[in-house]
Amino acid sequence: MSKQKRAYKYRFYPTDEQRRILAQTFGCCRFVYNWGLNTRKTAYAELGVKLNYNALSAMLPGLKKEYPWLGDVAAVPLQQSLRHLDRAYVNFFEGRSKYPTFKKKQGNQSATYVGTAFTWENGQLTLARMDEPLAITFHRDLPKGCKPSSVTVSKDCANRYFVSMLVQEDIKPLPVVNAQVGLDLGLKSMVILSTGEAVGNPKFYAKDEKRLAKAQRRHAKKKKKGSKNKEKARRKVARVHARIQDRRRDYQHKLSTCIISENQVICVESLAVKNIVKNHCLAKAVSDVGWGEFVRQLDYKSQWYGRTLITIDRWYPSSKTCHDCKHVVDDLPLDVREWVCTECGVWHDRDINAARNILAEGLSASACGGGVRPARAKARAGNPQRSRKAHS
Repeated sequence: MSKQKRAYKYRFYPTDEQRRILAQTFGCCRFVYNWGLNTRKTAYAELGVKLNYNALSAMLPGLKKEYPWLGDVAAVPLQQSLRHLDRAYVNFFEGRSKYPTFKKKQGNQSATYVGTAFTWENGQLTLARMDEPLAITFHRDLPKGCKPSSVTVSKDCANRYFVSMLVQEDIKPLPVVNAQVGLDLGLKSMVILSTGEAVGNPKFYAKDEKRLAKAQRRHAKKKKKGSKNKEKARRKVARVHARIQDRRRDYQHKLSTCIISENQVICVESLAVKNIVKNHCLAKAVSDVGWGEFVRQLDYKSQWYGRTLITIDRWYPSSKTCHDCKHVVDDLPLDVREWVCTECGVWHDRDINAARNILAEGLSASACGGGVRPARAKARAGNPQRSRKAHS
């Protein structure tokens, strides 16, 4: 058992006064973040100077004197906004995200409280500058004896308020099981297991696409900027997006938890989803299925519960390799879902065969750091422009 950082997210319903304070805090945090981003960009473009968090934090008192209304909110969330900006730059330079952009008033809003900026007593959370605790809906309890180290309050585009509490928790590993599985990710079926089981793709976006298009058309017809009718139409569009996102995330969590609990070793391909969505024929379907978020959940849950997640090379020809004799066919179009090996005569289902090869390659790579290298080279030489995952 080891201590792990874990965030518990709940929805809460603020009073009118709390709503006003939060709106003011969100606006100030957004202003400080945008000011910091503009200052860093200007300093580097004009002077060639790279500013970090410490430099911007030292400039913050002068900014408060220039804009006195920044002192009407708690100081800690403003400092955390600069920390978030610094983290955004680190993620950009390490290749995990794009260059930081300015925050918008119409987008998701958030503010982070740490240290003495909040109090947690008897299961009630009170933020700085507030007299009453937040009315939080606890759908699950926080671990006993755990006090939040930081609290992030957020509001999404559908005007729903959430609070995320970060705690240090002792997560008990799951019992060891004698089971291994390879996962082939697709579009017709979201996950195909090496055991032969196929988990369907619910296609949450496709089911609500007509409803979303209708709401977007109504929003587009509201021409007067800043009107109440335009805001109501925008909120309806946001609610449809929130419904799609919530249902997809719930499905991914249930499926990833089930796979983690039933298998000791999980093997999966390391997909470059951001490259796959550049194909306009597949972009909508790939974004709807959510491969990247699903693999991310498998990653951190395997660390929590003592499982092993192995990612294999994305260029390994899992679909074109015969699982029995390891023969690699020269070409296997996407519309071919079943095929017979010309060497050993074994019939293969394309997806199940790929899942079994992923499991075998993952175990091989884990044991000796290698795999079927000649097959990998042959696949690259045969058709280097082939998209790895384009299941129909």
